[in-house]
Amino acid sequence: MDDELTRLSAAALAAAIAAGEVSALEVTDAHLARIEEVDSEVNAFLHVASDRAREAAREVDHRRAAGDALGPLAGVPLALKDVFTTKDMPTTCASRILEGWQPPYDATVTQRLRQAGVVILGKANMDEFAMGSSTENSAYGPTHNPWDLTKVPGGSSGGSAAAVAAWEVPLAIGTDTGGSIRQPAAMCGVVGVKPSYGGSSRYGLVAFASSLDTPGPLARTVLDAALLHEAMSGHDPADSTSVNAPVPAVVAAAREADVSGLRIGVVPELSGVGYQPGVLALFGEAVELLESLGAKISEVSCPHFAYALPAYYLIAPSECSSNLARFDGVRYGLRVGDDETHSMDEVTSLTRAAGFGPEVKRRIMLGTYALSSGYYQAYYGQAQQVRTLVKMDFEAAFGLVDVLVSPTLPTTAFPIGERIDDPIAMYQSDLCTIPSNLGGNPAISVPCGLAPEDGLPVGLQIMAPLHADDRIYRVGSALEAALRQRRGYPFLDDARGLIANR
Repeated sequence: MDDELTRLSAAALAAAIAAGEVSALEVTDAHLARIEEVDSEVNAFLHVASDRAREAAREVDHRRAAGDALGPLAGVPLALKDVFTTKDMPTTCASRILEGWQPPYDATVTQRLRQAGVVILGKANMDEFAMGSSTENSAYGPTHNPWDLTKVPGGSSGGSAAAVAAWEVPLAIGTDTGGSIRQPAAMCGVVGVKPSYGGSSRYGLVAFASSLDTPGPLARTVLDAALLHEAMSGHDPADSTSVNAPVPAVVAAAREADVSGLRIGVVPELSGVGYQPGVLALFGEAVELLESLGAKISEVSCPHFAYALPAYYLIAPSECSSNLARFDGVRYGLRVGDDETHSMDEVTSLTRAAGFGPEVKRRIMLGTYALSSGYYQAYYGQAQQVRTLVKMDFEAAFGLVDVLVSPTLPTTAFPIGERIDDPIAMYQSDLCTIPSNLGGNPAISVPCGLAPEDGLPVGLQIMAPLHADDRIYRVGSALEAALRQRRGYPFLDDARGLIANR
């Protein structure tokens, strides 16, 4: 029974709970048992809140028995990336500098999940402060890809994606700054969504790059992602960048799953030389499948997308340099040194040296240099000009088509340790995902098959105009249904990895 419950979609679990066919507590216990079984090998979780989760599940069961109206995801388990504040669990951002820190408040996303009756099982592993593309930068050890435990799960939301792929939870929350939801979703064979910037609240999200950070859902189906998207989104007065507008009708769009007459543009700058042949083959097959469903396919050039990667790696580190200045060994978290023998500057320096990992230090130094006197305009200023050109490319493209598509990643998951000492090679993983972060546009990664070279998942990315999030769900759901009919879906059913087949 436990195995059956962990294999159900979030929508199916919520329906079964609402109908009284199974209790929320039984669902929670089944997923906690799965975590106990496999997470020692996956390392998707940094903290499992078993008692608190069971308490939340009992509350859902009590409300159902009392005849209260339940939300569409009430009783469904979820993993929350450890970058969101939780007043009843530690929030470490996978960093030693925040080890054991328990915030005094919940993030808005955390609050909304609780209000929706979602059962938070714990906090998911991640690259430290969300800086990385492989979840190898966690101070608490790397997360392993459930398809092949020798491979990375992607990053920085690798723990969230791996937890969904390993059947530990049907839903997870990640954050996407340069692809940190879509990239691990593609590597782990699940659905990952970056909503429009401003569509989901950043209040209580420990900031990496404030103009880029975007919370979003991970799930095993497009509909499940849409249900979570609606539950977590909406205007938040506590976030000055939050958009005061209705949440796009993403659930209705996911259920519509019709692309007849839709204009879909293929971006040539996001495929070609350097891409794994199996990735390109599966991407091409998926595009042909969309065309067979009635979509109109054309090639749409976005020439400045080629410069998005270097621009991002100036903008994001610059914002990181500013945001992480708050970790000074005084107000919260780790403190190294003492007042009697060290000055305040020495305490701050010692604390940061001991508390931050190598990748975080690298980005702080890069960003500080880019913002320094004499270099600001040459580096940060130029990068912002490129960002404007990327946005103009999007505007021009969406004057011609309704959505854009590309591979989510140039390759499938790579071996743990292969790129950790080669930052440039690591950063190339974000080649296709970064333009949507610079533009603020919504984007989704949907599994489109297993690469013939290695049997690992491949993702297709769908991008839409700002605040037209419903379009990515409409296309994603149509593709998902067509792939299910063609060769079986979700692809986790075909997994050859140790964990997903257990």
